[in-house]
Amino acid sequence: MQLQKTMTSLDQLCINTLRFLAVDAVEQAKSGHPGMPLGAAPMTYTVWNRFLRHNPKNPLWFNRDRFILSAGHGSALLYAMLHMTGYDLSLDEIKRFRQLGSKTPGHPEYGHAPGVEATTGPLGQGFAMGVGMAVAERFLAAHFNRPGFSIVDHCAYAIVSDGDLMEGVSSEAASLAGTLGLGKLIYLYDDNDISIEGNTDCAFTEDVKGRFAAYNWQVISVADGNDIEGIASAISAAKAEETRPSLIIVKTHIGYGSPKQDTAAAHGEPLGAEAAEETKKNLGWPLSPLFYIPDEALNHFRQAAEQGKKWEADWNTLFENYKQAHPELALQFEQAIHGRLPETLEKALPHFKPEDGAIATRSASGKIMNSIAGIMPHFMGGSADLAPSTMTYLNGCGDFSSQNPKGRNLHFGVREHAMGGIVNGISLHRGVIPYGSTFLIFSDYMRPAIRLAALMQTHSIFIFTHDSIGLGEDGPTHQPVEQLMSLRLIPGFTLLRPADANETLAAWKIALKRRRPVALALTRQKLPILDSKKYPIDEGVPKGGYILADSGQADIILIATGSELHLILSAREGLLKQGIKVRVVSMPSWELFNEQTEEYRNSVLSPNIPKLAVEAGSPLGWKGYVGDKGDVIGLNRFGASAPGNTVLETLGLSVENVVKRAMKLLRQA
Repeated sequence: MQLQKTMTSLDQLCINTLRFLAVDAVEQAKSGHPGMPLGAAPMTYTVWNRFLRHNPKNPLWFNRDRFILSAGHGSALLYAMLHMTGYDLSLDEIKRFRQLGSKTPGHPEYGHAPGVEATTGPLGQGFAMGVGMAVAERFLAAHFNRPGFSIVDHCAYAIVSDGDLMEGVSSEAASLAGTLGLGKLIYLYDDNDISIEGNTDCAFTEDVKGRFAAYNWQVISVADGNDIEGIASAISAAKAEETRPSLIIVKTHIGYGSPKQDTAAAHGEPLGAEAAEETKKNLGWPLSPLFYIPDEALNHFRQAAEQGKKWEADWNTLFENYKQAHPELALQFEQAIHGRLPETLEKALPHFKPEDGAIATRSASGKIMNSIAGIMPHFMGGSADLAPSTMTYLNGCGDFSSQNPKGRNLHFGVREHAMGGIVNGISLHRGVIPYGSTFLIFSDYMRPAIRLAALMQTHSIFIFTHDSIGLGEDGPTHQPVEQLMSLRLIPGFTLLRPADANETLAAWKIALKRRRPVALALTRQKLPILDSKKYPIDEGVPKGGYILADSGQADIILIATGSELHLILSAREGLLKQGIKVRVVSMPSWELFNEQTEEYRNSVLSPNIPKLAVEAGSPLGWKGYVGDKGDVIGLNRFGASAPGNTVLETLGLSVENVVKRAMKLLRQA
């Protein structure tokens, strides 16, 4: 193998500094991935040293370029770069790589180390989130830039790996990015031919260049991963291409310079003391001290802070002039990037009356969304080819496309997984409140992105319609059973299953104000409208669970979510006729209810009163609310293909069955 023998330039010195900070971090942790940093350091250095516009002293400067390490297993390389360029990430944190409480976890985590733009590691997710960031940049630039005032003007860069490109989510995202012509999306592909199981030929022999060209990407090849001039030339060509995203295929060597170069052994474990020492010898690096940083390299890297300060200052001056020239637009822009909701929001939203007639919560949601769109120009999103069914189209707002970047309806196509990642990327970018929609059953296709939204606490809004077996004839393939419980299991995620149009309105207010990932589970079937003057909906829904109807000292408490609330209201009438006092509790969100005080929770679900919960989904988890002596009517099987009411009644979701189970529970009490 061909190896560097001596230091010949400042660039090479800087590249090797990155390499060996990463190697030493992995060795000290006795855990990690040294191969990718050794091979990909030159391309990463080239991006950051020559092209990336950022400010290490203000990592959240709005008009910065975004850099995503989609190949998140190479995190030690990113941490080394962040430390060297002057971010608030100390050398001690590099030394604490992968240790409890450090800012340098095994894979990059948004919110831990400043400068980490996205949580990556699950391969393909960074790829999709970068597409979302490019969408947000294009959308905001179209809305706010004016001649002489390009206040939104930045690129999204990423390092992607063989593994990223194997994942289906990257195929979905790449196809959409090419369709949308996202010219400011520039990805460098670390093409090293190695995966955990060996040479990628065992599972990945496709023509990547041809594939991405077919997606309408500009594809550029660099034959030598150490050729920083060739890499720089390719990036310059990518920046010059305005109508297509760019993939730069860089041929690299995993574990470059080590005895394990070009083998799977370099991927996911420390080199070992002996091999690490030999690598340093091969690349002309001092064997000691560990975590050695040459002054010359540090001084060069730290110029990024001064340059970043100047870039931001120039932009601030530009924006001040923009405010003078376009004061109304400037105010809108500031509201958007800070996520401020308009003061007129409450007045703009529709209200629903019982006399309006029954309406599906998906339809009510659509009316609410269009009202939101009317006063929030930074509200945008779309569906996975289901807008007519999920009722999520923003009327009169246009379709986002290469020809119309102002459009606010984003057609994701049948690409649920990419949709989730792109929505997360839009949210991470800031300036846009994004949503994505599909049927609840297909949330399974996007679960990894939903989980990352929760981990990052992005303001991602997911709209899931057709939320139960009540959708009917499409049958068990489309009827969710375990999905509600599955989503509730995700830490930091909020699921709302409103029971009518007015609860849906309250749910949307929460989704906008919470600034965390939220999902709305909505019905296909029409439901009666609850009278907001009669029931404490506005106060109750934000608490997750509340007393909808009571009968003094209740004999039994009936609990439900979504469409089943109307079922237990009807059952209550039957029980009242038998002299049984019933409390009805609506519980649209377990997560919000769990956030309330114990005193409040006990006031709603009084501990000594028998409880029966009813939900058209898995009964798992409900015991935490009804207690060991309580009962749950739910589904421990898949649904069936038949009219919705027939399926519901056949599987026990009927007034008669609720009354029967309630009476049985009372007899046992």
